[in-house]
Amino acid sequence: MSGRSRVPRVAGLSLPELCTVLAIAAVLLAVAAPDLRDLVRTQQLKAATADLFSAIDLARARALARGRQVKLVPLDPAGADWRLGWRVLDDDGGSGSGSGSGSGSGSGSAGMAEPVAEHGPLPPGVAVDFTFTNSARPYYIAYNGAGRSCADGNSAAARWGTVSLYHGGHIRRIKINMLGRARVCDPARDAGCDGASAPP
Repeated sequence: MSGRSRVPRVAGLSLPELCTVLAIAAVLLAVAAPDLRDLVRTQQLKAATADLFSAIDLARARALARGRQVKLVPLDPAGADWRLGWRVLDDDGGSGSGSGSGSGSGSGSAGMAEPVAEHGPLPPGVAVDFTFTNSARPYYIAYNGAGRSCADGNSAAARWGTVSLYHGGHIRRIKINMLGRARVCDPARDAGCDGASAPP
């Protein structure tokens, strides 16, 4: 018997077989890619909606805890584009200062809005529509010390509406009622989830 051990032969794929497998994999990937893109967009929309809803919930909870007005404003200097992110502001002096233009340095001095939390820009492709009882710019969501949605200059004036988020043909809405309570809904499956249609 020879001292050299035999190495067993391993069966492999020939070049034509490998090319066939790769071609089938490429076809399957091309078929699945649109579904994967749609899934990513859906998840991005859900995450953006959850983040904005959490900020609204934080603003209301803080207003109730502190007994004074707290606002949620877009980071856009013009105070209109929620896609650039948002900031929760504790209106220390009740002056209503601290719009999305970056006012409120966090010093906590009287009459200044103190930043409480901030969220960065939304993923590319997410669009936001803002429709409230007073939709004049700058946009904001404010809560008074009783936890009711209110006007910036008048904590006794009720202000309610809908923030709609769109991405890849999907829609999620955050609806705030007269009492300041917010809820998330999907117009494709939830009743009473009306609002602006998705942009083209």
